[in-house]
Amino acid sequence: MAILQLIEPEVKNLGGSFARRSLPYPNRQMVGPFIFFDHLGPLVIPPNQGIDVRPHPYINLA
Repeated sequence: MAILQLIEPEVKNLGGSFARRSLPYPNRQMVGPFIFFDHLGPLVIPPNQGIDVRPHPYINLA
């Protein structure tokens, strides 16, 4: 099987950590707009400690 397209992920700042988002991608519109493929890390979270993530932008959207 041949590689049809190489998708370079977009780096998103999650407020102290980063995600590399491959989907959604403008040139792959057959994939739904609410399908996400993210790579998080590398990230080390000590036991009993959470991470600070900003609120979702669509919170309270009716």
